[in-house]
Amino acid sequence: MKGEARRVKSQDSGPVEDRLKTLDSSKCREVARSCACYNLRRAARAVTRLYDDFLRPTGLRATQISLLMAAKLRGPVTLGKLAEMTVTERTTLTRNLTVLEKKRFIRIDPGKSDHRERQVSLTRLGEETLLVVIPIWEKVQSHIEKGLGEDRLGSLLKDLSEIVHLARNSE
Repeated sequence: MKGEARRVKSQDSGPVEDRLKTLDSSKCREVARSCACYNLRRAARAVTRLYDDFLRPTGLRATQISLLMAAKLRGPVTLGKLAEMTVTERTTLTRNLTVLEKKRFIRIDPGKSDHRERQVSLTRLGEETLLVVIPIWEKVQSHIEKGLGEDRLGSLLKDLSEIVHLARNSE
């Protein structure tokens, strides 16, 4: 299966040749212009790249900083709760946490009530790292705020929170 192209099943039962005639560039442009998923992912990649560029001197990426912040705010926190908070797949979360654990920024210990669960906590070195990172974060955050304006940024953040809520409660 790996590497094989898969045919997507269509809701429309008409002949493919007839339907392909209606697929034009203007319809594809409209989908790209109005698709929330495409545009959110595009913006997220651009913003992540910007933050990563600012953070490059620290050797950390924006995703790793987010995990350090979450561990500081909620720690010790279970892997499950951290995955939920950051809307991250467990495998992706584990991969990112392994890097932070190797750098000794976090500790991953057995859970207190359930030893099968793992708890993440920030180490002293992790806290010291946040002290270095926060002024850099403030610079890039200021860049975004100056570009959008305080009100627009506030509205954007509120809208993004609502989108996360909608996506989590779509079923």
